[in-house]
Amino acid sequence: MHPDLFQNINIMKPFVFLISLILMTITGNTQDRKSFYDFKATTLEGQPFDLSTLKGKKVLVVNVASRCGNTPQYAQLEELYKEYGPDKFVIIGFPANNFLHQEPGTNAEIRNFCTTNYGVTFPMMSKISVKGKDMDPLYKWLTSKEENGVIDAPIKWNFQKFMISENGTIVGSVAPGDSPKTDKIVNWIEGK
Repeated sequence: MHPDLFQNINIMKPFVFLISLILMTITGNTQDRKSFYDFKATTLEGQPFDLSTLKGKKVLVVNVASRCGNTPQYAQLEELYKEYGPDKFVIIGFPANNFLHQEPGTNAEIRNFCTTNYGVTFPMMSKISVKGKDMDPLYKWLTSKEENGVIDAPIKWNFQKFMISENGTIVGSVAPGDSPKTDKIVNWIEGK
């Protein structure tokens, strides 16, 4: 072999090592990253709900409140659920009292309100915090690119919507004031 070839190989060794180290770091970080299916919740009735039971379905996660200007969105959410769910699409409501105390009720009061006023049949979880120091771990994941690997989407108000793929990754979010039946959500559900 030509002597210059050995010199070029020796020069390349540190670069190959550095690239390998970077790739191992990236791969390690993505393997440690959680998916939607790694979280658990509790229903309004106090039953454990493992989000991994939703594998293979598109999931729309919404922080809801009973005394908000966006509360009528419950009706549109229920319409979406009846039209597209529950086999391949599910909506999960997470009541939260983080904005102007617009969800002060107990879990039983929230269930009664949703059922009586909007006929809600999609899964509703127990009340949690969606922002601040006591933020639920699921919402930390939903709102932080560092945690979900896709987007930063801090909660702006009640009825912010998060789209979760059939594989448990976050696809995007929709603003609180936007209708649940917006083209962005409907096209995503329909796979357009």
